[in-house]
This record gives sequence, C-alpha cells and structure tokens, in this order.
Amino acid sequence: MCLATLEVFWTVIEVMMDVCNWDGTVSAKDFRIGALSFAQKWESLNSAFPPWSWVPCPKHSWLASHELLQEEGYLSLENICISRPNEEDIDQNSQTDPGEEETSCSEKEDDIDDATLVQSNHHELHYCDFHVVYSYTFRVPVLYLRAYCSDGRPLLLDEIEKELPACSSKELPETKWAFITQEEHPYLKRPWYKLHPCGTSEFMKLLFLGGDTAQPKLEVVLELYLLSWFSAVGQVVGLTIPCKMLNDR
Repeated sequence: MCLATLEVFWTVIEVMMDVCNWDGTVSAKDFRIGALSFAQKWESLNSAFPPWSWVPCPKHSWLASHELLQEEGYLSLENICISRPNEEDIDQNSQTDPGEEETSCSEKEDDIDDATLVQSNHHELHYCDFHVVYSYTFRVPVLYLRAYCSDGRPLLLDEIEKELPACSSKELPETKWAFITQEEHPYLKRPWYKLHPCGTSEFMKLLFLGGDTAQPKLEVVLELYLLSWFSAVGQVVGLTIPCKMLNDR
C-alpha cells in the first residue's frame, strides 16, 4: 500500500471515529470553514438583516505560513442599531391598560423596524458591534462585543446589560459559559467585552451528545458547530438565528 493511500485511509478513520472521543473543540481551520459557511447562509437566507463578513487579519503576517494567513481572521457584524426606551417611556408603558396593549400589539410590531432606524425624542439610539473570534487557548469561537452611543461614547458593562434580553440578564451571573468580561481584542488591540469561553467546549459536547438520539458523525458535528454555537450564544445578546438557517442543514 503506497504512502498516499495510507494517508487517505487514516484520514477516513479519523473522520469516522466515535464522536464520544470529541472534546467539544474545533481547529482554527474548521472554525474558518464554518465561519465562511455561516456568513454565506446568513446573507442568503436573512437578506433583510445586515450581513456577517469575514475579516482576514493575521497577527504576525511576516512570520505566518501561507496556510495560517488564510485561516486567521474573524467574523464581523457591525453598526447594529438598538433603540432603547427612555425612563419616561418605561413609566408610561407600565401604566398602559393591558387591553389597549393587546389590541395595539400588531401596530407596534409594524413600527419596530422604523423605531430602530429613525432617531426620535422618545428613544435613545445605541449601536453594537459583534465579532466572532477563534480562541487558540480554548480552541472554540468567542463572541466579542462593544456598544456605543450615536456620539461615539462607549457603553459600560452595566449599561450594556440593560440592553440585553431580560432572561439573559438573569442568567448571566449563574451560567459559567455566558458571563461577560472585558479584555483586549486579540486583533484590534482595544478593550472589548466578550462572553468568556471557559465552559464552551463542555457546553458544545453536551449539546451534541447529551440527548437520547443517535450520535452524529464527527464531520456532521464540525459542519454544524458554529451554527449550533451561535443559536445558543446569540440569544444572550439578543441575536437570534433565522429559522430558515436552522432548517436548511
């Protein structure tokens, strides 16, 4: 048996190995492949929302190999506008009759897009940038984020937490894979907030292997890794996966 045939043989063996031996992590190469696929699906199936883009960004371009130059980078989704009701609006809403609120629900839903894009006297506009970066330490994707006002003033962590869904604010202190810390962005070298990745691999392994259904092959796990990861992590910061992406697998 020639060397090339042996290499192919062992590659097939590795791909078809029992996924129980998988530790919940991914390689930088698999992360990049998954990130490009994720961005492409997001744009094609969710064209009404701003697209994710892959930003190639090698840390040490003069030292890196050609393969590493192609792999290093991150996913970026920026200038996402958030409209937060001010305190007067909150007080008024709390005094609204439940019957009136129910009958006007459909009208409010129709106005959501306009409210988030057009500044008015009743809403304070904030913007968020999201980056998905590969951690070479934990070997998992990490969600970095920063938020700022329309005048460029960065929001502090307690201000950002007020922008999060109510369920996220309650769960963050209790969930080890979803707590927010501040750290220097590995590529931009500026302080950003991130969802700490210390429990991500454990969570991802549980996500794929914790059910009673038949265990998927490793190549299926790697293909769906980023999509599955983001379907959970994105909810923490109010970003949800379009249903079409979850069905088109």
